[in-house]
Amino acid sequence: MNAVLAHRGPDDEGVFSDEYAVLGQRRLSIIDLSSAGHQPMQSPDNRFVLVFNGEIYNFRELRAQLDYPFQSDSDSEVLLAAWLAWGAGCVDRLVGMFAFAVWDRQKNELFLVRDRLGIKPLYYYVDDQRVIFSSEVRAVLASGYVKGKLDSDSLVDYLRYQCVHQPHTIVKDVHLLPPATFLQFRGRDASERRYWSPVPSGDASTEFDIKAARKYIHDALLRAVERRLVSDVPFGAFLSGGIDSSAIVALMSQVTNKVSTFSISFAEEAFSEARYARMIADKFRTDHHEIQLSPDDFLDLLPEALDHMDHPSGDGPNTYVVSRATKRAGITMALSGLGGDELFAGYPIFRQSARLRRAIILNGIPRIVRKSLGKALCAIKPGVATAKVAAILAKKRVSAISAYPFYRQVLLDDQVSALVNRDRLPANRVEEVIDELGREPGFRRLPLLAQVSVMEMTTYMQHVLLRDTDQMSMAHALEVRVPFLDHELVELVMGLPDKFKSVASLFPKKLLVDSLGELLPSEIVNRPKMGFSLPYAKWMTGELREFCGERMHRLAGRGLFNGATVTGYWDDFLDRKPTVTWSRIWTLVVLEHWLERNGVA
Repeated sequence: MNAVLAHRGPDDEGVFSDEYAVLGQRRLSIIDLSSAGHQPMQSPDNRFVLVFNGEIYNFRELRAQLDYPFQSDSDSEVLLAAWLAWGAGCVDRLVGMFAFAVWDRQKNELFLVRDRLGIKPLYYYVDDQRVIFSSEVRAVLASGYVKGKLDSDSLVDYLRYQCVHQPHTIVKDVHLLPPATFLQFRGRDASERRYWSPVPSGDASTEFDIKAARKYIHDALLRAVERRLVSDVPFGAFLSGGIDSSAIVALMSQVTNKVSTFSISFAEEAFSEARYARMIADKFRTDHHEIQLSPDDFLDLLPEALDHMDHPSGDGPNTYVVSRATKRAGITMALSGLGGDELFAGYPIFRQSARLRRAIILNGIPRIVRKSLGKALCAIKPGVATAKVAAILAKKRVSAISAYPFYRQVLLDDQVSALVNRDRLPANRVEEVIDELGREPGFRRLPLLAQVSVMEMTTYMQHVLLRDTDQMSMAHALEVRVPFLDHELVELVMGLPDKFKSVASLFPKKLLVDSLGELLPSEIVNRPKMGFSLPYAKWMTGELREFCGERMHRLAGRGLFNGATVTGYWDDFLDRKPTVTWSRIWTLVVLEHWLERNGVA
């Protein structure tokens, strides 16, 4: 299991064992590079043993509060000391991203803990005899105790959303610990407790005006960036030239004058944001690295990127490429603008949700009439977007909340049914997440845009963006930190009214931009949002055609699928039919590659 994780921690490894437990760790040295930070780490009385992945950004503040015979300058030892002093309650004091396990040798109890926003992963398997856990699914499989069997319901989830939602994974009986969760094992008894939620427990509203809100956001974000620059190794930042990454680089430059930035550029100008990245790099005088990527370059790297994918996902190779270049430049830690769109209403779904709030009149139209209207729209203008509109109109009640599960859906249910030959599909897991959120007292009291933020954070961000960022960056032993997901900043922004976020403005994320004052050039603020993406559609019908076609035909030969439907999708894509977009094909290509690579069937 440790060997499988070598890419995540090339600097050191360790194993602890006693009669009941074996704990292993691979170390990526970021804070205190000496051997004193070696793990597994034991308490002075040898009662507690810690294995820990991630960073505790406020470890120096916590250390000053602890009476403990420290032997290192590491955050790992501070975490262990905090556990001894405050027990499980120590997690409320932690600022950071983390997944850790504590073995209590006196009570034979195991605690598994994950950070508030789920930045660091923690997978586990339980049977009658053992608990197995790791930062990667592949390491759980490498234990030899877990059969690599495909979970059929999770396959449906993946086809719907290009990911699998917690606590499930694509592998049967292997689970993902939810964010902000303690899982305690005492013999065969297990208990789970959540210790934090992005949904406020009480009234979410705040009393300050817009001017004060901007100041609080600026100060909180600057503090979040400053905290994440604690490092004993060279660091940098991903810079796409969009608002979020530009904001992070701008704030980094207020803390340090040694900032290295990394961006990807393409020959296809429609996809390249290189000139905007250069503009920010020049303004803040960063040591800028531009990675020029051609289709041939990407084709060469693609199998390698997919081989490093720990869990199948419809995204990720772009992060793999920029992480590779960043690490090769001698950088071991980088900051990312991930989370800015979710927090500050940057995606189109926020504007669409605001419009749907005004579309309540639709509920006065009988459902059967709405269904007919949807079918007519699909006949007039066939395509993915129209199919989703039809599905929303067919709901019992039309609202921003009921429409949300369709927004991120890659394949609609009739398409999934045709692919997997199932008359009846399992419940939609995004709908289940939303139902669960609705049972939290504070969720319905949140402003609409904050509700959408929470749904984005607990679905797409959690299971696509964060998972891909972790697995693709750690493939190169590069740690990525995300200041926008500082939990104190999240709590602050969740309490703000919708009118502060103003999705009706001409440029996105107005609240964030205004909070930064004059830091960002108008050319960055006022340009259309592009997103950090690759020109897949063009490449998949050109340079990547053979690569994708081989995998589509192999997938068609698996008994899991209706082969004719799979090959039909591929043919329709090559014929450029509007009902089959590149993302639907790419999701299937990735799935076949992952199943074959990992021996899961």
